[in-house]
Amino acid sequence: MTLIKSISGIRGTIGGALGENLTPIDVVKFTTAYARLIKDKNPNKRITVVVGRDARISGSMVDSLVEGTLLGTGVDVINVGMCTTPGTEMAVITHKADGGIIITASHNPRQWNALKLLNERGEFLDDAEGKQVLAMAEDVEWDYPTIDNIGKVVLREDFNATHIAQVLALKLVDVEAVRKRKFKVVVDAVNSIGGVVIPALLKELGCEVIAINCEPTGEFAHNPEPLPENLTEISEVVRREGADLGIVVDPDVDRLAFVMENGEMFVEEYTLVAVADYVLRHTKGNTVSNLSSSRALSDVTARYEGCSYAAAAVGEVNVVKKMKDTGAVIGGEGNGGVIYPELHYGRDALVGVALFLTYFAGLGMTMSELRKTFPAYYASKNKIQLTPEIDVDKILATIKSRYSNERVNDIDGVKIDFAENWVHLRKSNTEPIIRIYTEAKTMAEADTLAKRFISEIEQICKA
Repeated sequence: MTLIKSISGIRGTIGGALGENLTPIDVVKFTTAYARLIKDKNPNKRITVVVGRDARISGSMVDSLVEGTLLGTGVDVINVGMCTTPGTEMAVITHKADGGIIITASHNPRQWNALKLLNERGEFLDDAEGKQVLAMAEDVEWDYPTIDNIGKVVLREDFNATHIAQVLALKLVDVEAVRKRKFKVVVDAVNSIGGVVIPALLKELGCEVIAINCEPTGEFAHNPEPLPENLTEISEVVRREGADLGIVVDPDVDRLAFVMENGEMFVEEYTLVAVADYVLRHTKGNTVSNLSSSRALSDVTARYEGCSYAAAAVGEVNVVKKMKDTGAVIGGEGNGGVIYPELHYGRDALVGVALFLTYFAGLGMTMSELRKTFPAYYASKNKIQLTPEIDVDKILATIKSRYSNERVNDIDGVKIDFAENWVHLRKSNTEPIIRIYTEAKTMAEADTLAKRFISEIEQICKA
């Protein structure tokens, strides 16, 4: 049982001991701290915060705690109910709210939930603000407002249709072009809110939709992380139904993966690569992804004159900051997270689907043929479970020292760029693990590189 407090929010397993898991008291404590932060940023103003959640079994319970706590701190609430992460972000922007709380543990299993905290721009709090929330959560010397100053629920609405309309209105989304292709699409939304939103978006785009695991019950039909080993069912259905492609999203719909017509993975890393290729064809500008993402984005960006690529630390807030610093027109993370600032600075699977289908509609080729037009890289994603005796800082410092003659980047863990491949070692923001990501020109080489560094880490731990 775990409680993780990081740049990605307050995330933990439901039940168990106070302060060690995401208990009701922890939810109240951190929601109160967040409300205090937002009120301190906006003195003498009536504060409004948007609340949305995914379909997790614990979602309704946590939603009630969050809403009640916000009201008790004197904050007004707009509750958008069951909504995607990007939809909740857009609700903050659309309603000109002062912040937002998304109740979702993203790709984590069913026993997890989390509070993702947003600012007035619908973006995640930065590191400094996140630390303020943590400090305020431990400060009990604060008085809640009296009865005349508690908050109220100013609006309850389903925002999903509005978000879909905002996506379809984007200049680079050609609704008619997609409708003419009449794509046959299989959707796996792991029984969360994506099972409502993605089929609705696809139907607006004239697609024939075959839905699997699209009932928003919160009973995940498989491990919710959209990795190949978890997606055998949709692969089989795509082949059997003769579909043009399959679409997979995680429980809060900020990650997007495609399945090709032959049932094989397009590969999550290439979601952003393909969308970026389309955007750069029409909009000159820069691109950004995080250090754990594929070199393929850098390679594709180099195809376009005057466009350049930059890497950021892992975490959406870090990618967004780098995108703003470099004026990027498209960016995101290699886990299938597409950030298109023309709409908003947040990972958005709906934006990814609409842009990709517009791109795909104009190509006249299959998914597998499209995949071959991009540089071929293979990633191996591994992890080591952390125990109290593991000194992560010592491990990373030792590795950095050993490979000081190579190209080393230490803005987020340690990434070593070799001539033909790379390895990135870092402590996860969302799970008690060390992530070991490698990439090479063959899967065998990527796996071999990963095993080599896992062995080195184990040796360092024993020493």
